[in-house]
Amino acid sequence: MRVLVIEDDEELAQAVAVGLRRATMAVDVAFDGPSGLERALVNDYDVVVLDRDLPGLHGDEVCARLILAESRSRVLMLTAAATSEDLVDGLGIGADDYLPKPFDFPVLVARIGALARRAHPVAPPVLRHRDIVVDTARRSAARGGRDLDLAPKEFGVLEVLLAAEGRAVSAEELLERVWDESADPFTKTVKVTISRLRAKLGDPPVIDTVAKSGYRI
Repeated sequence: MRVLVIEDDEELAQAVAVGLRRATMAVDVAFDGPSGLERALVNDYDVVVLDRDLPGLHGDEVCARLILAESRSRVLMLTAAATSEDLVDGLGIGADDYLPKPFDFPVLVARIGALARRAHPVAPPVLRHRDIVVDTARRSAARGGRDLDLAPKEFGVLEVLLAAEGRAVSAEELLERVWDESADPFTKTVKVTISRLRAKLGDPPVIDTVAKSGYRI
């Protein structure tokens, strides 16, 4: 799951980013409207967490431009205002969900997860392949009834591969979906993560390497 946080309060933005990364999400951060809009249009985010009161370009305008560009990203709007009129306005301009500040962090995580599932409706909240079970809502994975202690990137890769339902997923797509914009596309990070994931999944092996195509379950 890849998320963009657009929030001008840098301390809050970084705190949210750290918390979401601990919840196994790949997170990019922008601190104003123009840079946030640019990132949202260039990258394929599942969810954009958008503060409404942004410098440079108001959050309402950012949301409107994303809709005009037919962005597939779901928008969760944040605001310090909590009246029913503000909620109606936020949803009226095209936001998919609305959360007033201050908010409970588990609620934010749950709503992001719900929006991400709507962004990719073909993937159910629980993914299964033979004796492998991945619960995307609880961020847990097991094989043969044995809990898998997966690092965030390992979990993300397994989630993407299972959701692909047998389709080969390229290393480039895995980088786009699981890592944030700071990932170096020329490193072997995907290969190393796949190797560690294979070891934790154990036998019999379930992740195949497809020549010139990537990896598949």
